[in-house]
Amino acid sequence: MNYGMILYILGWILNFEAAFLTLPCLVAVLYQEQDGFAFLGVAVLCLVIGLIFSHKKPANTSLYAREGFVIVSAGWIVMSAFGALPFVLNGDIPSYVDALFETISGFTTTGASILADVEALSKASLFWRSFTHWIGGMGVFVFILAILPLVGGFNMNLMKAESPGPSVGKLVPRVRNTAMILYGIYFIITVVEFVLLVAAGMTAFDAITHTFGTVGTGGFGTHSDSLAGFSPAIQNIVTVFMILSGVNFGAYFLIIHKKPRQVLKMEEVRMYLGIILASALLIAFNVRDMFGSWGETLRHAFFQVGSIITTTGFATVDFDLWPQFSKTILIILMFVGACAGSTGGGIKVSRITILLKTIKKELRMISHPRSVKKIAMDGHRIEHEVVRSTNVFIAVYFLVFFTSVLLLGMDELDFTTNFTAVAATLNNIGPGLELVGPTQNFSIFSAPAKFVLMFDMLAGRLELFPMLLLFAPSSWKKY
Repeated sequence: MNYGMILYILGWILNFEAAFLTLPCLVAVLYQEQDGFAFLGVAVLCLVIGLIFSHKKPANTSLYAREGFVIVSAGWIVMSAFGALPFVLNGDIPSYVDALFETISGFTTTGASILADVEALSKASLFWRSFTHWIGGMGVFVFILAILPLVGGFNMNLMKAESPGPSVGKLVPRVRNTAMILYGIYFIITVVEFVLLVAAGMTAFDAITHTFGTVGTGGFGTHSDSLAGFSPAIQNIVTVFMILSGVNFGAYFLIIHKKPRQVLKMEEVRMYLGIILASALLIAFNVRDMFGSWGETLRHAFFQVGSIITTTGFATVDFDLWPQFSKTILIILMFVGACAGSTGGGIKVSRITILLKTIKKELRMISHPRSVKKIAMDGHRIEHEVVRSTNVFIAVYFLVFFTSVLLLGMDELDFTTNFTAVAATLNNIGPGLELVGPTQNFSIFSAPAKFVLMFDMLAGRLELFPMLLLFAPSSWKKY
């Protein structure tokens, strides 16, 4: 284990977090709030510690997969630990455990909150809370790699550890250029949605905070009723951009390079859009008597389906009051998630597709034992290693899931609350059902239960293994 490089990169993470924390300071100045001093103080603390660790690059810059996974998981924990401090110092969230829960929920783009009255927060806190979504959406390491040449040929090990999905590839030969392209696309989508929301009647502050929550597929907003109080036009804009943010960003790279036919050939994208269309229509038919018109019904159905499958977590209605059939569809979508290479969470549509193709292959093998059938996606053969890693991921996923549900049972809350709370945090969604429904919050859980859910949020965002490796003694041995 290269401890020198671990501390060096963690130092740079704190340096960047110091820069990020200056933005809510500016918001505090703009709205004449005293809360900005808390953010400024933590920014200075991050900068001092960051400079101590990063002032000199170690002689040995080797960074293999093991270090990459440890650095990414440790980096997200450190970033969250410091990012929670302003909420405690300015009094918006006095409990550090609650502040840490809120911050991890922000950085992991989960959107699960312990707050009952969001409007009571200062503008600076509301901005920081939503901005954490935007930072975590594409990934802080992807952002750093887009700006700094940290470890040369070892950069890919950092990107693989942080990027969501069963496989990570380079859009262009150099990893740094790939990171710059991804963040360029991310920034463009952000600007376009912000402009459209302002044009639709949102204030600039509400527009930027909700844009962060949409493009980062996070779900934090500035109102306790999420987006229920905004106009249908605004809700429709958010629906479109939630769905767009759940698409593999590689598809946008192909569109930019005038290769739309290749996008249409992407099985994952086709299945993702097909699942959204089918789910929304089924729910709309099921809840048609709860709304005044088919237009209103379809608007809410597509919004909630888009919000859940992309793991954004915004809400326009209390879907906990919907019929069981519709709620069951939404719970299934929590597990499916968005596309690999997007800002969304969940198991990922690509893994579901590979799993279904594997089942189909096994059924054929039973009927025709001597046949030779290879699994393919987008016209390319899927290697056995990818199939194996997909099966292992799903097995570990459900092991973590049911262990978490078991641990939450110690709080003596009802099963639906515990089950959907874990589903909402491990899949980085936000709201669940019953006591953690869209009009409720996570403050009901004890401190130990909140730490379980915080682990789930981090494990879900980092695809399980980086977090699990922190607990493996072999990960910390020196070479």
